[in-house]
Amino acid sequence: MTLSASRTTPPPEPRNEAKLAASESLEDYTLRFAPRSYRKWAPGVVATSALGGIAYLADFSIGANIGIAHGTANGILGILVAALIIFFTGWPLAFYAARYNLDLDLITRGSGFGYYGSVITNIIFATFTFIFFALEGSIMAQGLYLGLGVPRPIGYLVSTVLIFPLVIYGMKVLAKLQVSTTPLWLLLMVIPVGYLIAWQPESVADFFAYTGEEGEGANFASVMLAAGVCLSLIAQIAEQIDYLRFMPPRTPENSRSWWTAVILAGPGWVIFGATKQIIGMFLAVYLIANVPGAVGFANEPVQQFLATYQQMMPQWLALLLAVVLVVISQVKINVTNAYSGSLAWTNSYTRITKRYPGRITFLVVNLLIALALMELNMFDFLNAILSFYANLAMSWICVVAADIAINKYLLKLSPKIPEFRRGMLYDWNPVGIVSLVLAGGVSIAIYFGAFGAAVQPFSPLFAVGISIVATPVMAIATRGKYYLRRTDDGIDLPMFDEHGNPSGKTLRCHVTDMEFERPDMIASSKTGENGEPLYLSSLALSTDRLGEHILPADHPSERATD
Repeated sequence: MTLSASRTTPPPEPRNEAKLAASESLEDYTLRFAPRSYRKWAPGVVATSALGGIAYLADFSIGANIGIAHGTANGILGILVAALIIFFTGWPLAFYAARYNLDLDLITRGSGFGYYGSVITNIIFATFTFIFFALEGSIMAQGLYLGLGVPRPIGYLVSTVLIFPLVIYGMKVLAKLQVSTTPLWLLLMVIPVGYLIAWQPESVADFFAYTGEEGEGANFASVMLAAGVCLSLIAQIAEQIDYLRFMPPRTPENSRSWWTAVILAGPGWVIFGATKQIIGMFLAVYLIANVPGAVGFANEPVQQFLATYQQMMPQWLALLLAVVLVVISQVKINVTNAYSGSLAWTNSYTRITKRYPGRITFLVVNLLIALALMELNMFDFLNAILSFYANLAMSWICVVAADIAINKYLLKLSPKIPEFRRGMLYDWNPVGIVSLVLAGGVSIAIYFGAFGAAVQPFSPLFAVGISIVATPVMAIATRGKYYLRRTDDGIDLPMFDEHGNPSGKTLRCHVTDMEFERPDMIASSKTGENGEPLYLSSLALSTDRLGEHILPADHPSERATD
């Protein structure tokens, strides 16, 4: 009887990928524009949430490592060089994210890479998230081992599993977590440093006199080697943008707070990051000067803070506070790493396959990769990993920044309003892709010594320089013709309000039968039964496997995206 019944059961309806993606992404807007109806936070709340994501302790390790390797003078100069580059390249990206409510992948699509081209940079960014998740997880495991005797392999697992439930629910939970934990985190970090400066002023003199393991004075090559490690953090702007895209509309009433939030939480993150690197260097030098054998563990943040707390309070309390600081810091940054990484992987996979697996699927994937790196003890190879990765990260960020600042605003060859919708863009744009390959390829070759030892330390400068030069040169060479496949999206409603903010007007998507805001919508190439226009969201279009809704190109000879 069961067999007979199964034969007469009608086949299941085809899976509606667009509707599934829309219903699952309403909390985090995985693949699309962040709508006005969702962006209800004040600028200060968004900024605090974004800055909570830079609570990572890897900065302390990075500062300690470059200080031990190159000395205080070279280390500080390298940190400042990297901070200036990161600030000025991050500024146009942060502004576009906050103004147009797009993540960096959507910005990258229309800033020289094309609809599918930005998948390349998405993978670069996803790599950043699991590298830094693994670094922070390793630091937490150090704290759990020191404070509770937890074996490090188990500590790696705990630091990974702990993050999963905190990231499932997206921005609403993350904002509450970041805002609520920031005051305690600041207190635990600032007090011990203030104590050393006030009560042990000789530690400051020792710090500035420290010349590192090589005993070398200030020199340009060492400065650039130090800067190269710090520049690996340039991709942090993408994580800041994952929060900044939820900024409220800019109006005359909130203009001052809006700009303050964008500057501080956008490129301004590097001010806090550079400060932490210098503090990490300072604490490492203090350990080396005052604790026998400390060179072997002076780059571990938990040891840095424990040694300082011990000067102020009983051993048990010092150990407790050091572990609490490490755990809070690891949770604050790794919820951001896990969240942003899951967005990047999901976005890339859905665009390529036209299937939406759910963000949670790639949250698990990202966490498993990070756990594997921790178990392989990547912390011991921190400088080498970051120095190599910096070349790719800088090439990507600098290409996008150059496209916005030069190609959009100076040359006017790139469309000023960012476009991200399928069918409006070409699949591939040689401007960004060729510039990325040139900058990344040459700088990595220099890093591995292909052009001799004399220029090897300067691979970061070549990555930045080639990106900034190649991007406008490619735009001029191609005359900007590979940016927009169409200039009209087929909708008569204005895209922006009277203040230049993305419009909050809504239209119904005929594929998902849901309401979406105007900037996220596009007309379909198909019409209704009575010839009326049909509209669909960029999300629905991204899962259209047959390409039947894609509008024709402005030039009939152009083939539709598939």
